[in-house]
Amino acid sequence: MNRIRALLGVFVAGVCATTAIPGVALAAPTAPYTVLTVDLGLHHPAPVSGSGVYDNSNATMDAAASGGDWLRITALLPDQYVRVDTAAPAGQTWTVGQTYQTVRAGRGAGEALFDMSASGKSCASGSGSITVREVARDADTGLMTAFGASYEFRCDRDVEVMTGEIRWNSSVDYVAAVADPGRLSFGSVDVAEQRSRTVRVRAVGSAPSTFGAAGLVGADAAKFAVTGDTCAGRTLASGAECTVTVVSKATSPGHFAAALRVPDNSTPGHRSVPVEVSAIRSVVGTYYPMTTPTRILDTRTGNGGVKGKIGAGRKIDLQVAGRDGLPGTGIGAAVLNVTVSGPTANSFVTVYPGGEAVPTASTINFAKGWLGSNHATVKLGADGKVSVYNRNGETDVVIDVVGFYAGDESVAPERGMGAQVQWYEPYRVMDTRTRGLISAGGEFNAWIDFTRYNPKVRGLILNVTAVNPQQAGFLTVWSGEGPRPNTSTVNYGAGKVVPNLTYVKTMSCPSGSCNGATGAARYRLYTSATTHIVVDLVGVVDDGTEVDGMRFTPMSPTRIVDSRTGQGLPAALGPNATGKVTAPSAMLTDATQVLAMNVTAVAPTANTVVTVWPADTGRPKPTASNLNPAPGQVVSNGVLGVLGPQDAFHVSNLSGSTHLVADVVGTFQVYAGTAAGTRRSTAKPTVAGSGWAPSTR
Repeated sequence: MNRIRALLGVFVAGVCATTAIPGVALAAPTAPYTVLTVDLGLHHPAPVSGSGVYDNSNATMDAAASGGDWLRITALLPDQYVRVDTAAPAGQTWTVGQTYQTVRAGRGAGEALFDMSASGKSCASGSGSITVREVARDADTGLMTAFGASYEFRCDRDVEVMTGEIRWNSSVDYVAAVADPGRLSFGSVDVAEQRSRTVRVRAVGSAPSTFGAAGLVGADAAKFAVTGDTCAGRTLASGAECTVTVVSKATSPGHFAAALRVPDNSTPGHRSVPVEVSAIRSVVGTYYPMTTPTRILDTRTGNGGVKGKIGAGRKIDLQVAGRDGLPGTGIGAAVLNVTVSGPTANSFVTVYPGGEAVPTASTINFAKGWLGSNHATVKLGADGKVSVYNRNGETDVVIDVVGFYAGDESVAPERGMGAQVQWYEPYRVMDTRTRGLISAGGEFNAWIDFTRYNPKVRGLILNVTAVNPQQAGFLTVWSGEGPRPNTSTVNYGAGKVVPNLTYVKTMSCPSGSCNGATGAARYRLYTSATTHIVVDLVGVVDDGTEVDGMRFTPMSPTRIVDSRTGQGLPAALGPNATGKVTAPSAMLTDATQVLAMNVTAVAPTANTVVTVWPADTGRPKPTASNLNPAPGQVVSNGVLGVLGPQDAFHVSNLSGSTHLVADVVGTFQVYAGTAAGTRRSTAKPTVAGSGWAPSTR
């Protein structure tokens, strides 16, 4: 056998690695050419793992020819190789310009041999074609001394083909290009995110490459898009490069694959780069309720590591992450109920991310001797802590945790998909004033029936109000799963009207209960003193799949309204007055629907009602309330500030005049993975009914 070998270069890139593109243009190859090109396209990465162009610039090229017009050409790399074996049909010699059907083994009549392998990996079967461009022979022996061809090769049962060029001692020019990266993997991408990646394409053939407009092909092509293309319409000499930018835009979970196809003047007519993405439905911003509310701070007893009142201008740091069933990492914000007890002066308490400076904001405002509570959603500091600051005097502070929002994906393996939030314009679901007082120690079940939506309900967001209790006491609201927890939801004084926002985990009404509303969302209430109770629905916590569900993004408390200084509202609101507040654009995205706020009424001149609802919708003020302050009080409550189409909300005052303050602690935005309607969609699952009855357990 006449064996011809040529040592033609050194390795600079491997077939499994991304082909490196030098920062400077290289001179075009010169004849004679010894080169092997592989373009995988949508072909499964076997036996080779990626596209490549192998010649004397990046590999050691080894070639051997023998009788029967057989040729083996190998690109040798330090730790692997890529090899092609080809031969004319049995009993024939190659004819320039002819295309032959190929098989990997067992040639039949008129079938040529073509096989590809890489580092010992090969195909069980193979088929395709080869088109001969050049053959030169030794005049004495008749053995080949030069060969040029283009090929298509299908490995095993793959429906796609790989393509390429073969040149051995050839004078026939070829068009070739390399892409960096050679396989475009976006990795795991949230369906709410459109991640962008750029591919650099460099001409490396002996003849210039002329490119057309890039596009995407394959069954999953719609999951990607070309957003930038500097290759289209250009002709690039060897060493010159252009770029194509691709974005992943899958809006449903799954693994998706396509190919970026760049038309060119090569024999196959294009260059292809495999593209893939694993689209996931992220848990970031979803809500995880506690089975029952859990007390994590009580300065009266030392629960939480601090015993004794918090002094004037002092703050304590409270560990939240890792406490009492909460995960040690992955919490973005905790949903808390904050209670003050026995303050020695008029003051306010602010709960904020641990490690940050005290913000210009308040969580709960109170008078000397006051007992009360307020809902607070608080972003956690980097160490999983929150800080609790008291402005004046001394006060005990009690904090109960009712749930948390995920800050990253680390909570998913153990707890699965979290819940999303659906906002409701305040909707009254219970008012005991129509049936009579609830006696001290009274415990009862309540429910809301959403009919078809019931199986998706995991919790409710309620504004719960104690109305004219006969003595000081507290309300506790919980799922009813297990005994009543040692926590409170609303703390009230005798004769007051005291509301508080709360998140409550729900259970399904069993058959035969809830006045026949089987499957309705059920929760339980307890009051320590005789009182009336009013409950308004302001939101639903779903199973994470309902259309237009919202995720939460926490932020440090930020003041957007203070009518005392003209911020947000120009002055105090008078009787039956309505103000309009436009949310700061820096807080918003196109998907933002709701501001999580703490709203405070400051020293109203009469008993009044404060109500917040979306502006610019044409809908009237709801009959429900967010705050019910008495004259001279400074009273706060958590509010879901639903934004209208112009990013604004209304706030109204019923009687007298009152100043108002609003601090934003985060935003809710529609999640792209479940989005279906417009940004300001108002289609909500219908409340078919609600009720309450004494608990029978």
